[in-house]
This record gives sequence, structure tokens and C-alpha cells, in this order.
Amino acid sequence: MLPGMLRTLPVALLILSAGCGPAKRSAGDADVVEKVKVAMLCMQRASWEQGTAMQGLIEIGDTLSVVNMAHEAVLRQKPDGRLSMVGSDWNIGDPASNGPGVLFAYRVTGDEKYKNAAEAQYRYFFKPSSRTGKGFIRHNTTAMQIWSDNAFMAFPFLAMMGDYDEALRQIEGMRESLWDKDARLFRHIWDEEKRKFDDKSHWGGGNGWNAAGMAQVIGALPKEREADRRKVIGYVKELIDGCLPHQRADGFFYDKIDEPNFVETNLGQMLAYAIYKGVHSGWLDKSYLKAADKMRNAAYSKIDKFGLIQGASSSPSFDHPGTSTECQAFFLMMEGARRKLADSK
Repeated sequence: MLPGMLRTLPVALLILSAGCGPAKRSAGDADVVEKVKVAMLCMQRASWEQGTAMQGLIEIGDTLSVVNMAHEAVLRQKPDGRLSMVGSDWNIGDPASNGPGVLFAYRVTGDEKYKNAAEAQYRYFFKPSSRTGKGFIRHNTTAMQIWSDNAFMAFPFLAMMGDYDEALRQIEGMRESLWDKDARLFRHIWDEEKRKFDDKSHWGGGNGWNAAGMAQVIGALPKEREADRRKVIGYVKELIDGCLPHQRADGFFYDKIDEPNFVETNLGQMLAYAIYKGVHSGWLDKSYLKAADKMRNAAYSKIDKFGLIQGASSSPSFDHPGTSTECQAFFLMMEGARRKLADSK
């Protein structure tokens, strides 16, 4: 048996389900959320998009959609354990973003196929081919590279499977590989074989993945791991504090945070999600809410009449403004986290 799997799985499932029921909302906001959700579900999705979409649906309490999407993620699981493998055979880290949704479906249905699928995805990460020489999870099969995306794709799933040590080890590996301590921001891609950055930019999406992913890991750590929890909280605060000086007057950020390439929508949603989650859980000060609300208002201004959120780092190339599944999903995550905070007051 691999470390932490079956012994702590019920704890992980309770973490996933906490507060997942429909939150109180105004009629106007509910209509917007529904429109954004429908637009998201109409999008074609690769593995990370399916997984991120499920996590958005978990946050707003749409159990039916999560279970149906988890069913599809398991239906399209590779024999090696990777979930939701549609058009992305080179992915290593991304398929694990489906793990939280699959664990949620197991809690709801009790169907062993979901537990077995989650365990197979977990085991995949311990194959030597999934790691760099230092033991950090690679992003893809084509290069020995660390991408900032893995902070959300893989690390929360490891923690939800009860392998807290491995989740924390991977966070430290991400910081060792990509953290720019002077800028207080993450760079995007490190190539372990070439020993240089393949993309040294402070990409907004990558920093958002880290803020959101570490916020989820904090939520998954049990009380007896308080020292580790405090350490990760410090990392998230440091990252948010590194991002906020670059927030524009209109509430947005540039796609490359400290380079004026194009104005981008989703980083603000990702940071707002982490902030609302942190304030609600008591590990982030309420003073951050002003910036988060500004990000949220900016995001609302980008929703078109079809429910598509414009101005995202656009799929599939993520090098120009447009739309993406993850932008739709993080709107849902942001709204779900904000409503839980509002309902707790």
C-alpha cells in the first residue's frame, strides 16, 4: 500500500464535501453563475480543463454535474492511471486535477470505481517516468520540465489522498525550481535537463495556479500538521503580496504580471478565490478582501451575453486574450468561495 492512501481517504472526502451544498445567493448573481456554468459545460475540454471544471462545480454545489463529469473522467482513464485522457496523451500532472472530482463522486455514490480510479491516478505519480531526477513531478512526457501548473493540478490531490508529506515535498520542489524570491512571484517553466528556464516569465496563470493550489492544500492538512500548515500559509501570503502591487486600477493584471503584454482576466479570479477561501478559513486577514472584491468586479465586467468570460489567457495556446475553460471554472470557484464567506458572517 502506498503512503497515506486508504487510511486517510475518508478524511479527504470530508474535506471535499465541506460546505459544498448550494449557498445563499441573490437572484442576479445566481443567473450570472448559471450562465457562466452553461458556457463552461459547452466547451471542449482536455484533462486539466475537465478537472478544473469539476472543481468549479464542487464550489457552487452542483453535485449532479460533478458526478456525471467524474464518470466521464473515469471512463476515459488510461491503463497507467491517468484520468480524463482526451487529446492530451503527453500530460503527466494535469490529469490529477480530476482527482478531487472523482473523490467527490465516491463520497456521493459510494461506488468503488471512483475510489479505485483515484488510487490508480495516485499510483501513477510514483512511477519513475513521472518524476525528475530530484523526485519532482514532471509536467509532461516530452521534456524533463517543471511547470507552474502542477501546483493546482497535482499537489491538492496528493493532500486529499492523505499523502501530506508528498504534497508538501512537491510544494517545496516547486519553490526550489520556480520561485523568484526577489519578485515574490513564480516563473513558469524550468527544464531540468537543460538546467535553465524554458519560460522565465512571471505568467499570471501559473501564479494563480500556485495560489489556488496551495490554498487547497492548506484546507486538506489535518490539525496535527499545524506547523506545515503555517508554513504553506506563509507561502500563499508571500505570493499574494507579490501579486497585489501589480494590480491595475481597473482590477485586472497583465498576463505576464510584471510585463505589459495584454490585460488578462483569470489571475484576478484565481487570487480572489484564494483570498476568499483564506479569509473564510481564518488564515488570511480581512484586509485582503478589498483587493479581492476589486478583482471580482473586474471579472463580472468581462462576462458577455452568452456567459463567456472574455479576456482570459486563451486556450488552446494561452498566448493571447480570449476564453478558456479554466477562466469559466475559476469564476465559479471564486463565487462559491465568496458565498461561503458571506454565509458565515
